[in-house]
Amino acid sequence: MRFSDDFISELRARTDLEELVGRYTEIRDRGSSRPRALCPFHSEKTPSFFIYRENQSFYCFGCGIGGDAITFVRNIERLDYVEAVRFLAERAGMNMPTDPVDDEYLRLRRRCYEANREAARFFYACLKTESAAPAREYLKKRQLSPETVKHFGLGYAPDTWDALLKHLKGKGFTESELVAFYLARQGKNGHAYDVFRNKLMFPIIDLRGNVIAFGGRVLDDSKPKYINTSDTVVYKKGSGIYALNFAKNNKERKLILCEGYMDVIAMHQAGFTNAVAALGTAFTQEQVSLLSRYCDELYLSFDSDGAGQTATRRALRMLENAPMKIKVMNLSGGKDPDEIIKSEGKQKIDELISTAQNDTEFALSGARAKYDIKTDGGKLGYINDAVLVLAGISNPVERSIYINRVAEETGTAPEPIQHQVERALKTRSARARQEDFEHRAREAAGDDRGKIPNPERRDNLRACKAEETILASLLLNPDFLTRFAGTLGADSFVTKVNRELYQGIAERIRNHRPLDISYFAEDSTNETINMLAYLQTFSKKIAGTKREFEDCINTLAEEKLKKTVPAGEGLSDADFLRLIESKKNKMGV
Repeated sequence: MRFSDDFISELRARTDLEELVGRYTEIRDRGSSRPRALCPFHSEKTPSFFIYRENQSFYCFGCGIGGDAITFVRNIERLDYVEAVRFLAERAGMNMPTDPVDDEYLRLRRRCYEANREAARFFYACLKTESAAPAREYLKKRQLSPETVKHFGLGYAPDTWDALLKHLKGKGFTESELVAFYLARQGKNGHAYDVFRNKLMFPIIDLRGNVIAFGGRVLDDSKPKYINTSDTVVYKKGSGIYALNFAKNNKERKLILCEGYMDVIAMHQAGFTNAVAALGTAFTQEQVSLLSRYCDELYLSFDSDGAGQTATRRALRMLENAPMKIKVMNLSGGKDPDEIIKSEGKQKIDELISTAQNDTEFALSGARAKYDIKTDGGKLGYINDAVLVLAGISNPVERSIYINRVAEETGTAPEPIQHQVERALKTRSARARQEDFEHRAREAAGDDRGKIPNPERRDNLRACKAEETILASLLLNPDFLTRFAGTLGADSFVTKVNRELYQGIAERIRNHRPLDISYFAEDSTNETINMLAYLQTFSKKIAGTKREFEDCINTLAEEKLKKTVPAGEGLSDADFLRLIESKKNKMGV
C-alpha cells in the first residue's frame, strides 16, 4: 500500500515522538530541544538515545538505530511499514487510506501466515495418526491432557521426507515459497524436502493470533533436542515471546519467564496461565521491551542447574534497566517447573512465587554460595563480592538494609562494609562520568564511524566524511543539487552506501518530494533509514555553505584519484607527475 505525502505529513503532525518513545523507556531532559533516554533497542547504562524535537526524529549513538515515529514503531513492535503506519494512525485517530495497489512484500507475508496456519493444522491432524504413537506416548509421559494439547495446538511432523511439502503444494503453495518460509529446504540434488521430520511440533503464535514459526522436538535422545524456524518475512529470532498471546491478558500484570516450551505448557496446565518463554538462544533487549508492555512484575523461573543459573544471571543483566520489578524463583534440586509440579504439586510453585528473591537477593545468594562464611577468609571473600552488588543499588535506604544484612550474616559491624560500598560508589560514579563525557565528546565530534552502517567507511574515512557532509548539505539545501550538477554525480562517490543514498536523495529533490525521514521509510531499508537519521544529527555540525560543499566535492575527486592512479612502478618521476596531472585534468580538479 502506498501513502500520499499529505497523509504522512498529517500523521507526523499528530504524533509526538517524545511521548511515543516514553511508553517504552524513561525520557530524560524532558522539555529540552534534545531529550535523551536509555536506548530501548540495546542494553546500556549511559543514555545514548536522543530525540530531536525540531524534526521529530531520533538517533542512538550507541547502536546506530535511528529514524522517525514510523521507524521506531517498526523496530520496537516488529511490524512492517504498513502495519506501523496503521499502528500510529489508530493511535492518532486517523482513518487509513485505501489503495488497490498490492505490495509484493505484504503479499509474501500474507502467504507465509497462510502456509504456517495450514502447516499447524496438518501437524495437529498428524498427531492422531498411527505413526504418531511415539509422540502421543511422550505427551502422555509428560502428563499433558488432550485439552492442553489442543489449547497449544501441539502436533506431529511425520517421519518422511516430504509429507508436509506435498500437503502444502496441494494447497497451492510453491516450493520456492515453502523454502522461503522455512517449511522446506532445497536439497543438493535440486529437490525440496521437509525441515521438520519425526518431531513433536510447537506452533509459535504472535499477539494477533498468527502462526509465525514452529519449534520441533526430537522424540529420542538425539541432538539437537530442538529445531526452530529460522528468520522469515514474519518471524525474527530473539524478538518474540512464547505463549504471550495467552499470558498477556492476565489482570495482575505479572508474568513468569520460563526456559522452554514444555515448562510453559506445564505451568499453564497447572493454572499459571501467565507463564511465557523467550524464543531464541539468548534473551534480547527486544524481548525485554515486549515483556515490559504486559507486566509490572516479572518472575524468572529458569532451571536450577548450572546452565539455568547462567541464563538467570544473563537475563538479569538484560533486565537491569527494565521498568518492571524483577524476582527470581529459587528452584532447587536440579529441577525445572515441570518436574516440580509433577513431584510436589501446584502449591509448591505458589510457594516459590511468594518467596521469590529480587535481583539483589539473588546476587547476594550467589556470592554467599561461593564461600564458607564460617571462616575468616570466606567472610572476607563474601563481603568483597557483596560490596560490588551493594554498590549497584541506587536506593540508599534499600542499600542500607542489605548492608546490615551482610553484616549480620558475617558477624561484622556494618560501618566498614558501608565504607567499602561508598568507595565503590565513588569509583562507579567517576567511571560513569568519564563514559558520559567520552560519549558526548564522540557525538560532538561526529566520531561514530563504528555505528554508521557503511562497511567501507573504515578504509575510506576521509572520503566518507566528505560524502556525509555532501549528503547532509543536500538535506539542508536541496538547491545545491542543480547548482553543482556539473561537478557532482553518483560516480563522484567512493562508497556504495553513500552513492545509493545520494541517488535516492537526488531523485526526491528532482521530483520535488519532501526529504524528511518519514517519506523515505516506505521504500528504504533499515540501514538507509539509520543512515538518514545519522545525517540529520550530523547536519547540525556542518556549515552548510557552498564553499564547504565545493571543498567536499574536491576531496572526493582527490580520493577517487588515489584509487585510479596506478602505483607508478617503472615510471620516471617526470612521467609519474604527468600521469597525475592528466588524471586531475580529466576529473576537473
